Amino acid sequence: MADPMRVRAQETGGIVDVKVLMKHDMETGQRKDSSGKTIPAHHITTITATCKGKQVFQGEFGPAVSKDPFLNFKFKGGAKGDEVSVTWVDNKNDTRTDKAKVS
Repeated sequence: MADPMRVRAQETGGIVDVKVLMKHDMETGQRKDSSGKTIPAHHITTITATCKGKQVFQGEFGPAVSKDPFLNFKFKGGAKGDEVSVTWVDNKNDTRTDKAKVS
């Protein structure tokens, strides 16, 4: 299983600002190892975030995104104490979900 994401969510004036640091190698499938063999592609493909049972963000990544990607998004409708859940799925169907309370 992948390392935990660092998720921070802060509400100001009715808008929740979410910052996510995802730990993932994000291999493109074009690099070669020291023996000259191609390293297989392994990258995040989809990201979703939910709050109070509603999807508040959905995105798609591809092989061009750098290692350990950072994501920042905002949404309306959250309040202090709510829980924001962020999930990614990669091209090998590995998943990771982490949560944070809105402060």
